[in-house]
Amino acid sequence: MPAHGLGAGPDAGVGPSAGVDAGLGPGPAAGLGAMPTGAGVFELRPVRLPSDLPLLTGWMNDPAVAAYWELAGPADTTERHLRAQLEGDGRSEPYLGLLDGVEMSYWEVYRADLDPLAAHYPAEPHDIGVHLLLGPAEARGRGLGTTLLAALATEILRARPECGRVVAEPDLRNTPSVRAFRSAGFRFAAELDLPAKRAALMMRRR
Repeated sequence: MPAHGLGAGPDAGVGPSAGVDAGLGPGPAAGLGAMPTGAGVFELRPVRLPSDLPLLTGWMNDPAVAAYWELAGPADTTERHLRAQLEGDGRSEPYLGLLDGVEMSYWEVYRADLDPLAAHYPAEPHDIGVHLLLGPAEARGRGLGTTLLAALATEILRARPECGRVVAEPDLRNTPSVRAFRSAGFRFAAELDLPAKRAALMMRRR
C-alpha cells in the first residue's frame, strides 16, 4: 500500500467511469472537463496500459516520489498498483494529468466514503478523495501542485453536485504536499493514524 493514502483502487482507451460497479453510479471523476489555470489548460486522461507504464514507472522510481508512494522497483510493481484500480469496481480511478497537452502528473480520484479511509474519519456520502504526484522534478517546488489541486477540486464540486467535500490524506512528513493542499483551499481537519502512515486529513467543502 503506498504511503500516500489508502485509496486503491480496464485497458487502453477506456473512459473515466469504465469498470464502475452498477451499484456505485458514475465513477468518481465522471464528467470532469478541461480546466483553464494560470499555468495552462489542465486535464485528466485515464491511464492506459501498457503504453503509460514506462513513464509512470520512471516517476515512481524517483527518490522524492518513492519516499511517499512506496512503488519503486520494476515495472510490474507499478503495473499491479494500476491494475488493481483499472480492473476493480471503479471506486478509485488512475489518471495522467496533462498541462497544455503534456503529461506531467499522476492522479488517483476515488470515492473516499467507500474506501478503507472511511473507517478513520467521519465520512459523508459521496466524499471524493484525491492523490497526486508531480512527475518531472522541474514541475515541483514552484506552486504548480497548488494550482492544479485548486482547479481539480473546483471542477469536481462543479461536475458532481452530490459531492459536498473533496478530501485528501497526505503524509504528515510531506510538508510541501500539506502546504499545497492548504494553499489550494483545503483546511486541515485532523491527524489520522493510518496503517501505513500518520496523515493530515485535508478537506475542501463546497
